[in-house]
Amino acid sequence: MMVAARSIIIANLMALFISTSAMAVPTHITVRVKTKDAKFMGTGIGGALVTIKDAQTGELLAKGVTEGTSGNTTLIMKTPQVRGVPISDQNTAKFEATIDIDEPRHVEVAAYGPLSQRQSANKASTTQWIVPGKHINAGDAWMIELAGLLVNVQSPSTPTSFEGVPQRVRIEAHVTMQCGCPLTPGGVWDADKFEVKALLKKDGKSTGALDMKYAGTPSTFEGFWNVTAPGSYEAVVYAFDPSNGNTGLDRVTFLVR
Repeated sequence: MMVAARSIIIANLMALFISTSAMAVPTHITVRVKTKDAKFMGTGIGGALVTIKDAQTGELLAKGVTEGTSGNTTLIMKTPQVRGVPISDQNTAKFEATIDIDEPRHVEVAAYGPLSQRQSANKASTTQWIVPGKHINAGDAWMIELAGLLVNVQSPSTPTSFEGVPQRVRIEAHVTMQCGCPLTPGGVWDADKFEVKALLKKDGKSTGALDMKYAGTPSTFEGFWNVTAPGSYEAVVYAFDPSNGNTGLDRVTFLVR
């Protein structure tokens, strides 16, 4: 009798499990991460980390990195946008997830990147209800925009020590859009319209700012700092687009003995 009762309980539990599992419906979600005033965040710049969570409980439902190209420059930046016409194509970077749900869920999708330039990485998130079997993968799908600019100080490197004063220290930075797209004079992203400066400190105290100018090669900006005393120095280099507020920065420290 005990064995029979146990068998009935197990059978009922299995039936309940099978019934519950059968109710779960695979629901496809495609996420694309577009950069502000530029293209998509793809493999070339390390992609963006995408997380999909239950907005109410915080349960992680899916996680991954966007992969693919940054998209078509003409389509994204030069073609007037028409409602219902996507600005992405099948090769444009995306993260695809399939979530098994048995009832509507309020989810949060967050994007963080670019992963290859974390000093300039930003995060954004949105929430939306999803319904079992109602896929979000048509057109541009679920699209998140990340603001910012990529700033990478290339000279001097950290750590660097200079011997003797005075020193004429060249500060060089590489500045691009968040998608990795270059800045050039008169280009799609006009280098002449961006403000690039270095905020200077000596021994932790501000000593002013240095204008940095286009250095002749795509996305490269430079300025020269005349150092007249030994000490510990820091330069915080920022890039700013006054037309829309897009901003990014990087910093470097060095010693002068």
